[in-house]
Amino acid sequence: MSGKKLKTENVDRTCEVKKFVCICCPIGCELTATVNGDGGISVTGNTCKRGASYAVTELTSPTRTVTSTVRINGGIIDRVPVKTAQPVPKEKMFDVLFGVGGIKRIEVDAPIKAGDVIIKNVAGTGVDVIATRDVDRTEI
Repeated sequence: MSGKKLKTENVDRTCEVKKFVCICCPIGCELTATVNGDGGISVTGNTCKRGASYAVTELTSPTRTVTSTVRINGGIIDRVPVKTAQPVPKEKMFDVLFGVGGIKRIEVDAPIKAGDVIIKNVAGTGVDVIATRDVDRTEI
């Protein structure tokens, strides 16, 4: 459940309360974010500044780091693990994975080194997809 909205309550017509579990550190604080009628956001329940920042980001522009695997030709394994170099907008996750030129639609050739850019600017997000481990070429 980490990072997901747990509950939404309408307090009155001018403010809304949303509850989250913070995923910024192992503590997992239960955050309560109140969105005021004027758009202001107040956060309680956090034990550090990162928790407040996380709740505001979740409400205003949620992002996620996408992890997956890409098919690899001629490697000692069939797939290379990859991730986005930075978080991408949550609404772009499907395009990052399955859109034209997305992670699940490409193949790469071995060898690959951890940190190699596998896809530049995936789904027009401005974020690259990078390999997270080395994959050597098979010995023939």
